[in-house]
Amino acid sequence: MEAKVIALANQKGGVTKTTSTVNLGVGLARAGKRVLLVDADPQGSLGVSLGLAPDELEVSLATVMAEVIEDKALSLETGIIHHKEGVDLLPANIELSGLEVSLFNVMSREYVLRNCIEPLRGRYDYILIDCMPSLAIMTVNALVAADSVVIPSQPSFLSAKGLDLLLKNVARVKRSINPSLEIDGVLLTMVDSRTNNDREIANELRLGLEQRLRVFDTVIPRSIRAVEAAHSGESIFAYEENGKVAQAYAALTKEVLELEGREKAKPRPEWAR
Repeated sequence: MEAKVIALANQKGGVTKTTSTVNLGVGLARAGKRVLLVDADPQGSLGVSLGLAPDELEVSLATVMAEVIEDKALSLETGIIHHKEGVDLLPANIELSGLEVSLFNVMSREYVLRNCIEPLRGRYDYILIDCMPSLAIMTVNALVAADSVVIPSQPSFLSAKGLDLLLKNVARVKRSINPSLEIDGVLLTMVDSRTNNDREIANELRLGLEQRLRVFDTVIPRSIRAVEAAHSGESIFAYEENGKVAQAYAALTKEVLELEGREKAKPRPEWAR
């Protein structure tokens, strides 16, 4: 079985893309899946959330992508760090920003990240890509490399407005570069169910979006515990296994696994037989 590659994307920052990448990844690993997390953001927040110091990395995603651009032979282990919580990590740092600038002069620049990931598909069940908060060339690379997209989104007016732009970009990539790209769903995050405003916007978002695409049943609650877990360099499962945020990510993991099961059960189209 080859890995399913999922990009967690939203051009708006602060919607828990990185937190969701870490905790969904660890949740899948706890369910017995082989998981690789790929940090496609020069800020390196994914590595920080798992206890790494990005500025001290000798090898990062930028290194791997540069070697792919130069057609160098890569070891499958290049840049990959094995984490104590059962996931592997291909981290990033500020060097990725410089490489992103150089991509504009590279032939087939949208395919570089895909070419890094393809050789790894046979080693994992899931590869999760944490995208940067923009629609720049690195995000396009992630969408080209991915099989599907999960869109974390806050229940706010600005997040809802930004969703339309992201959906257009996903549709553009699907139409012109990656026809197999699908949207797994929108994940509502940082929801404070105690406030009427959050509840109302979350309900409006769900009603408005469900006509077009899936909205996960799981809602990730707003909690300082998730921030504390990231600062301590561990997942919410290691930090507070029985807390409400850990329970939410466990439920999300179950939804993602069930979604994969339903996709496998679908009959293959005539052209794929």
